Amino acid sequence: MKLKTKLTLGVGLLFLLIVLLSVIGSVYINKLKSDTEKILTANYNSLEFSKNMLLALDNISTDSTVAIADFRKNNKLQEKNLTEFGEKEATQNLNLHFNSYLKAPDINKEKLIREDLSKIMSLNMKGIERKSDIAIITAENATFWIVSLGTVCFLIAFILLFNLPQTIAEPINQLTFSIKQIADKNYSERVHFKGSEEFNSLADSFNTMAEKLQEYESSTLSKQLMDKKRIETLVNNMHDAVIGLDENHFIYMINDEALKITNLHKEDIIGKTAHEVAINNDLMRELLKNIDHPVKDPIKIVRDNKENYFEQDIIPINIVKTGEKEKKNIGKVILLRNITPFKELDFAKTNFIATISHELKTPISAIKMGVQLLGNQKFGELNAQQQELLKSINEDGQRLLDITGELLNLSQVESGNIRLTVEKCSPKEIVQTAVKNVEKLAEQKNISISTEYLLEDNDAVTADFDKTVWVMNNFLTNAVKHSFQDENIKIVVEKLNAFIQFSIIDTGSGIDEKYHRQIFDRYFQVPGEHQNGTGLGLAISKNFIEKQHGEIGVKSSLNNGSTFYFRLPVS
Repeated sequence: MKLKTKLTLGVGLLFLLIVLLSVIGSVYINKLKSDTEKILTANYNSLEFSKNMLLALDNISTDSTVAIADFRKNNKLQEKNLTEFGEKEATQNLNLHFNSYLKAPDINKEKLIREDLSKIMSLNMKGIERKSDIAIITAENATFWIVSLGTVCFLIAFILLFNLPQTIAEPINQLTFSIKQIADKNYSERVHFKGSEEFNSLADSFNTMAEKLQEYESSTLSKQLMDKKRIETLVNNMHDAVIGLDENHFIYMINDEALKITNLHKEDIIGKTAHEVAINNDLMRELLKNIDHPVKDPIKIVRDNKENYFEQDIIPINIVKTGEKEKKNIGKVILLRNITPFKELDFAKTNFIATISHELKTPISAIKMGVQLLGNQKFGELNAQQQELLKSINEDGQRLLDITGELLNLSQVESGNIRLTVEKCSPKEIVQTAVKNVEKLAEQKNISISTEYLLEDNDAVTADFDKTVWVMNNFLTNAVKHSFQDENIKIVVEKLNAFIQFSIIDTGSGIDEKYHRQIFDRYFQVPGEHQNGTGLGLAISKNFIEKQHGEIGVKSSLNNGSTFYFRLPVS
């Protein structure tokens, strides 16, 4: 039987007996009260009335008028209080004898009146005795039932008092002892309770737990947990900030470096969602903003009055559960790599390049001017070999001047010091200016450049004219370099929703699709081609266009030519 059932039965029975005891006590008390009231109302009053009539009868001879009135008054009250058997007849005889006495007073008639009163009093005295006996019996019954029920209640309470604490305390003491044994890694400890089903179930659960702990201790799970602790220690000692999120963006892991960067406390964020933490943390808000589409630009964080740069990387965590084939996403890891030392080196490199390029540009320009002066016939005639040498020097000087120009542009891009003059520009003017700049280069390979405008005459773009022409020049120059003799380069300008797109289409050897993502990276050049550039032009072009809120891209495949395009917002 369950302990709960035992308690319910014991306490419930005790409660019922107490209620029954209260009910019986109330019933018998009310009955005794009723019997007492009957004696007072029915018999005691009749004795009082008879007593008053006897006194009145004694006073008739001295004060007949008052005595007769008093007699009649008590006689009428007696007539209304007839409760005993024979009392009515005795009262009627009393009236007859009293009336006869009043008509002709006589000692015999007075005697009859006294006999009638004596009979009434006798009947009521016997009634009092009988009702007293009934009240005594009622009291005895009440005492019996109250004592009996009280004894039963006492016995039940006594049994509960001595058995219940022991019944509960003994299993708890035994269980406490067993828990201490388990805490001391004595996993062979078992408990066995006798009695209630609850404690039997508790014993079964405890024994199952002990078996599982014993199994765990002898299995590899302990080793796995130790390995997990090693990994956590390793993550905590990493120089990169690591934040682990589950599939619902709850933070389940954060290392010490991430805590330093975010100025958070581990106990305040573990178990909370990243969005809850982001409410009061700017860095976490920035990380969440880029969680689905990580940005390539470094995140700048000021720490210890110093600018620190971090590269954000989002690593999705996918697993294949046992028995399943498809991968399931179980969260993400946000990794912040500290690239501050590299950024400082990059700044130093950029400053060095800017300085060197600026310093080289002046002497190179002077060299070119000197070469042009030497080629002038005013300073004397040059033979063919000398003219060829001057031409070679002039070309190399121009190439050096182009390289220094690109390096200066690159230094502006990297330092963020690009000065844009954004205004309303005509797409046709941009194209015409760029085409004019590369006409001589195209003529050398007999390449024609055609243009097609798929927009209204009054359509314009919001752009920096010079920077956009520079990009067009770069695209056209590359198209000329990679096109064959006697080919055609086509320029298409068209309106696409809120943008105007400039496309430069050539029929050259094309670019393999696997290089499309790298083509706009700094210093990248497609492998296998004859390289005579720096690999900076497309990277600078991309930055110029994106700084003007535009887009840039390429469509190409091997042996099918290339289409380089950029889009700028419609003015």
